[in-house]
Amino acid sequence: MLQDSLSDPEIRTLAQISTENEHEMRLLTSMELFFNLDDPQQGSWVQCKADGTTPMNALLATTRARTTTPTLRTAIRALATAAPVNPIIPPARTTFGNLSDEDRIFTNIYGFHDYKLKGALKRGDWYKTKEILLKGHDWILDEMKASGLRGRGGAGFPSGLKWSFMNKPHDGRPRYLVVNADEGEPGTCKDREIMRGDPHKLVEGCLVAGRAMNANTAYIYIRGEFYNEASNLQVAIDEAYKAGLIGKNACGSGYDFDVYIHRGAGAYICGEETALIESIEGKAGKPRLKPPFPADVGLFGCPTTVANVETVAVAPTILRRGGAWFAGFGRPRNAGTKLFCISGHVNNPCTVEEEMSIPLKELIEKHCGGVKGGWDNLLGIIPGGSSVPVLPRQICDDVLMDFDALRDVQSGLGTAAVIVMDKSTDIVAAISRLAAFYRHESCGQCTPCREGTTWMANMMTRFENGQARPREIDMIDELSREIEGHTICALGDAAAWPIQGLIRHFRPELEARMAQFREEAQAKA
Repeated sequence: MLQDSLSDPEIRTLAQISTENEHEMRLLTSMELFFNLDDPQQGSWVQCKADGTTPMNALLATTRARTTTPTLRTAIRALATAAPVNPIIPPARTTFGNLSDEDRIFTNIYGFHDYKLKGALKRGDWYKTKEILLKGHDWILDEMKASGLRGRGGAGFPSGLKWSFMNKPHDGRPRYLVVNADEGEPGTCKDREIMRGDPHKLVEGCLVAGRAMNANTAYIYIRGEFYNEASNLQVAIDEAYKAGLIGKNACGSGYDFDVYIHRGAGAYICGEETALIESIEGKAGKPRLKPPFPADVGLFGCPTTVANVETVAVAPTILRRGGAWFAGFGRPRNAGTKLFCISGHVNNPCTVEEEMSIPLKELIEKHCGGVKGGWDNLLGIIPGGSSVPVLPRQICDDVLMDFDALRDVQSGLGTAAVIVMDKSTDIVAAISRLAAFYRHESCGQCTPCREGTTWMANMMTRFENGQARPREIDMIDELSREIEGHTICALGDAAAWPIQGLIRHFRPELEARMAQFREEAQAKA
């Protein structure tokens, strides 16, 4: 914006820039309605783009009519370019949530309707899938990037960008899509609901995601304990083959695509993408060093992309409705709808699809009937599965449920598994139980994780019993930070963060428990 009139010094400067004399510049500017030379206090302005060309073109057209000197036009354009750019932006949304039924992607997560092909077709699955495939991989990638979808497995990496890593010139090797359905994060059950009630969304998602990567095969690695879910998913795959939706000439598009299920064997570590690949290959599920990354050397040494169930399952709906539709939900960088699985001390535990960036308090009160005993009875909430730090009530009052908002309060969205704890909860025992879980699930490949999770679990047992000394609080915090970021995969981080959150927000509880233990010990003595 050129908010003010041109003063004498500004005219002289403009004359110097344009190599014209001051008299000619004053004559030119006095003839333009955009500039007020009489009253420097009067606000006259012109809106311009960052390149200074529009609507300054109106001024330049007037200039051309009055002078043939090109340097004057260049000078005025330069002045507009140097002006502070303040584009008119519509007011940003400040409220989120209240997702309408017509905007829900998953319409059978409770299994009230037929999960088979006939029911899926009624719900809009497999609609115009052939047209999507024929538009090609570049169009699919562009729409996915425009949607702003970030990975729903916990990391939150932009999905369109991740898929594009596979979109390279073909080198003769087959390409694979691997779907991570090894949902082992404590508190998480969203992918299980998709595979049980909406399996065709996942199968169709595999097809369009595979087309984006020019892959011809998808492996769905499903947690071994999910027997019923694997059965429903296999039924959906068989129906899709029989109907010609996948396999040779999938959907009549000329594109061949196969889908296979691989059953896991109960190891939490196989939820890590490279450990999952190792498991499919028949090896022990231990994470690989990166680089090379799976997009270059993945399954069977071939280019591979590993994606979460929910991430893949939403893709067909995004492509049918358009990336801009999906991007219209949530805050910038946190677009779309999201499945939240809410458990713990709430009146109605559930899995629900809602808009990203919905306030945590609204999510619980609207869909779960609130915290047992009322919101004032809330102690804390783990907002994204067991691997993210717990939040106390005072933060839960206002925090939004998206990647950036939770990162700003030193937690994370993770898998969006919301674990609610009221004041009856022994928060130290709860975190101690998580520490024991991560000790048990460590593959033992990395020394910081193998030894660190054992030490943290043992120390948390002492904290739970009150037997530790206050100085050990700082010791375990320091230990957790020596593990964090020093391992091949993120399990070390996942083990460290709950303990860090406990110390950050509930340190007085730890100290009080230790003081009580000392008092009781002294009384017995």
